[in-house]
Amino acid sequence: MSLINKEISDFSVKAFHHNELTDVSKKDVLGKWSLFFFYPADFTFVCPTELEDLASKYEAFQKAECEIYSVSCDTAFVHKAWHDASEKIAKIKYPMLADPTHVLAKDFDVLIEEAGVAERGAFIVNPEGRIVSYEVTAGNVGRNADELFRKLQACQFVYEHGDEVCPAKWQPGEKTLKPSLDLVGQL
Repeated sequence: MSLINKEISDFSVKAFHHNELTDVSKKDVLGKWSLFFFYPADFTFVCPTELEDLASKYEAFQKAECEIYSVSCDTAFVHKAWHDASEKIAKIKYPMLADPTHVLAKDFDVLIEEAGVAERGAFIVNPEGRIVSYEVTAGNVGRNADELFRKLQACQFVYEHGDEVCPAKWQPGEKTLKPSLDLVGQL
């Protein structure tokens, strides 16, 4: 079953952010764009490369009024220890959500129950708290922050211009399409 347009459930979890432990809940997400970026576990191999890639793109996401939330089933204390131990993770300025009870991994349908970890899932959530884009990738394949950012921009454009759609590889400023009978068979 597709998760597109699914409203995320109420939640409240701990996060490691700006060298502090904080709480993040659904009310913090509503009213702005969000990227929930699930990864299997701290202190692993592919995960730090992805999180560092997102950290390098964080300013662009912020300018686009989108918060990044990285999420694993580790505790906030493990996030802090990883942040202190890894040069790559020390670059992170976005909240690192802790999901040891799997409330988020279950809601976004990425929990690998037998392992107690999350699949690599990236979910763009609109200001109404609805999933508008997502991808789930095999655990041994890293994701690309540039492509996630492009998808965010396309989702934002369509959200604001509901009568237009973004073709493949669309970038802001490029031509969009207005679906109509005249286009059928013309593209």
